[in-house]
Amino acid sequence: MQLPHHLPGSIELSVVIPVYNEEAGLDALIERVTAAAHAQFGERYEFILVNDGSKDGSWNAICQHADHDPRIVAINLSRNHGHQLALTAGLNHVRGEIIFVLDADLQDPPELLGPMLEQLRQGYDVVYGQRTKRHGETAFKRGTAALFYRGLASMVDTHIPRDTGDFRLMTRRVVDQLNAMPERYRFIRGLVSYIGFNQTAFPYERDARYAGETNYPLRKMLALAVDAVTSFSVVPLRFASHLGMLFGLAGLVSLVGILWSWLAGGTVQGWASLAALTLIMGSVQLLVLGVFGEYLGRMYMEGKSRPLFIISEVRRHPIAANEEPAETASHVAEGGMIDTKVGEGIRVAG
Repeated sequence: MQLPHHLPGSIELSVVIPVYNEEAGLDALIERVTAAAHAQFGERYEFILVNDGSKDGSWNAICQHADHDPRIVAINLSRNHGHQLALTAGLNHVRGEIIFVLDADLQDPPELLGPMLEQLRQGYDVVYGQRTKRHGETAFKRGTAALFYRGLASMVDTHIPRDTGDFRLMTRRVVDQLNAMPERYRFIRGLVSYIGFNQTAFPYERDARYAGETNYPLRKMLALAVDAVTSFSVVPLRFASHLGMLFGLAGLVSLVGILWSWLAGGTVQGWASLAALTLIMGSVQLLVLGVFGEYLGRMYMEGKSRPLFIISEVRRHPIAANEEPAETASHVAEGGMIDTKVGEGIRVAG
């Protein structure tokens, strides 16, 4: 693929990085990403750092860098929206024709931009990182991740590559399609696979976290897994039907056994077994209702059509702000009123 040509000084690469409590590693992150981007694009790149309601000094650190570097766009969300929506907010602001997505913890090496770019030039629209090793992670996390991807693959029609995250390089036309998808419960690596176009894997070894602790505890991992399954599969709903048929068959077999015992002159035993069966059937019914409720609840939330994210502030270097197109600059208004829609989010001028 021939990459688009731009006038000198225009933006070719947009680097999108969600940030949540990453103050300790921000300096190293920006230093390494800057070196990688500059080596490939000179000055024709931008960083979009999205602060997802951090509780530490991440936002202040981002602002300090933005005040000194016109290539940095600092976006502050009104609260913690979650990694996938923070990433969506960043993707809604890209100006480059090539988009590089990575996490702020430096587990995905920015230095791989060059080799991934070489693959993109071979005619691909998406080059996604595929982990061959995961350094610094527990056996439990590696095992559950492997189980999740293999279980997901058996339930969905869309091919979602195993052992991948959001670390990837994409062309603008893929990101434009991604931004046009309004769904709230986002599993972005799955959505990118759903979009299609030419995609290829880039095998790499994932590094250990540079600083701090993981921001993806078991609770968030389970929530992401539920989002992935319910967004791309109706297998749980079919499972509820199959479970009902299975227990119906078991009840029929039990009834045949009881009739046979009665015809043979035996005594039908057991209030205890009857009570146990009643409890099991009640549990199954509640499980089935829970599965239906999960899908119904998501339909209810989607039907509200609330914005996916709310932006409290967008901060740029004065030079970069003066170079913004008029329609973009008009978004930054005085006061605290909601003044514009940004993609599927709302910006609150600050």
